[in-house]
Amino acid sequence: MNTATRLGLYTAGLALAFGTAFTVAGAAIPKTAVAEGMAAAAQAHGSHDSMGDMGDAGTPHGVALAAGGYQLGPVHAPAEVGSAGTLSFTIDDAAGHPLRDYATSHEKELHLIVVRTDGSEFRHVHPQRTPDGTWTIPWTWEEAGSYRVFADFVPASSTDSVTLTRTVDVAGPVTLAATPSKARTARVDGFDVTIAGDLRGGASSELTVSVAKDGAPITTLQPYLGAFGHLVVLRDGDLAYLHVHPEGADPQAGQLGGPTVRFAAEAPSSGRYLLYFDFQIDGAVHTGAFVLSQDH
Repeated sequence: MNTATRLGLYTAGLALAFGTAFTVAGAAIPKTAVAEGMAAAAQAHGSHDSMGDMGDAGTPHGVALAAGGYQLGPVHAPAEVGSAGTLSFTIDDAAGHPLRDYATSHEKELHLIVVRTDGSEFRHVHPQRTPDGTWTIPWTWEEAGSYRVFADFVPASSTDSVTLTRTVDVAGPVTLAATPSKARTARVDGFDVTIAGDLRGGASSELTVSVAKDGAPITTLQPYLGAFGHLVVLRDGDLAYLHVHPEGADPQAGQLGGPTVRFAAEAPSSGRYLLYFDFQIDGAVHTGAFVLSQDH
């Protein structure tokens, strides 16, 4: 993936998907909170491809610092908005040593998802691993606030994916987005992206994403990370995590797809969910953001 392209990719589509109502927080996040946030763990469990699979304690995936014998080490990153630097971390094994052997999953050894807790900032990127097992990527924060960092990977010794997470606080004045109860359409980089279907707690649900431009269906979706699209689903509130891949056979090299991409996702409960759809056209990756809600 072109990292530089991805780092600034999402703002326009997210702003439209989440509406135009914003509230300004009454206080800024201080620098001391940043240091504490980087050292603190988020809570609960890591995962497979479905949030419907629960952990040993019945906890949804993607809300744990440690799972499956692995732990996400401290996340080091710039402390303030606008400061260019590096984001880095290790995945540590049960003995406390950085993991160095990974299986390739969807063309990468590790997928890094970073999302602000209100859903308004989202990045899906792929850091590089150094020989000592440290993952690193150039990084600049565009907005202050509290962020969740998800590391999604498959150890070489296993066939099961693991998702670990930490919370990182970024100093500065915070503007929080007021997410709507539902948002089924997003306009991103000139493309109109729509999602059909609903999430049902505890059951598999079919979701269909459609891509168009100027009213014309797009049939030139390119394979991206081994699929015509990737869907990240986060439960509003605790940000329980689901990374879903399309139904059907994987595309072949040079094959084009669209205008629709189908997914089967299982949500662990009713509630509001934030969804992010990555797709590639003409070598550029775009992201459409949605909100789906299910009544209790």
